[in-house]
Amino acid sequence: MINNKKLVVVLPAYNASKTLKNTYNEIPFEFVDEVVLVDDASGDDTAEVARSLGIKTIVHDRNKGYGGNQKTCYRAALDLGADIVVMLHPDYQYTPRLVTAMASMIAFGEFDAVLGSRILGIGALQGGMPRYKYIANRLLTFLENVLLGHKLSEYHTGYRAFSRELLEQLPLDLNSDNFLFDNQVIAQIIWYGFRVGEVSCPTKYFPEASSINFRNSVVYGVGVMVTALQFRLSRMGLMHARIFPGGNAQ
Repeated sequence: MINNKKLVVVLPAYNASKTLKNTYNEIPFEFVDEVVLVDDASGDDTAEVARSLGIKTIVHDRNKGYGGNQKTCYRAALDLGADIVVMLHPDYQYTPRLVTAMASMIAFGEFDAVLGSRILGIGALQGGMPRYKYIANRLLTFLENVLLGHKLSEYHTGYRAFSRELLEQLPLDLNSDNFLFDNQVIAQIIWYGFRVGEVSCPTKYFPEASSINFRNSVVYGVGVMVTALQFRLSRMGLMHARIFPGGNAQ
């Protein structure tokens, strides 16, 4: 626990058997109360490796997509009584050592959500981020800051921490079951006026680390811009986007 808050780490997994053990071994268990892995119908032995490590493991009977996986993760964490949930990819791309720092920012009441930013600092390209992804990241983030009226260094990181109250209030089931889920969540966080912080997070790219291909990156980028435009038009009262219910929230 941190400040008497129960901390649960969730691992949305797909074909992560080669990297799961390294990820798990670096989780700071002196503060983490439970770990839950959701295996999205992997084609390898991810679930078996997870169980051998003593991880509470949930296996989808069919592939539900990256967003669908996270929906199961958060429901499971809340069912376990989590006060703080940290979503950590089990592909060892993000360092688990930042779990404590990210969770602490929520546990002590400073933020409702914390993002591990690959862009703060100078580590993204040095860590191996493809240059086209870096450029797209910077461009999309700039446009989102303008349309969402917020200021973040990155909207596209997969390393996140959330308070229980935030997860209970956001309409997560309205979001995509695929990669766009991550971006829609941040837009909803801003829509509902939750406080979001960032920490600088080193990242590494290597063959075993998961990454979406160029085609899916393009589809994701288009979806990001659609989400941002829906946010802006809904905020202006010109439309009522499904993922932003309740009228002009904040």
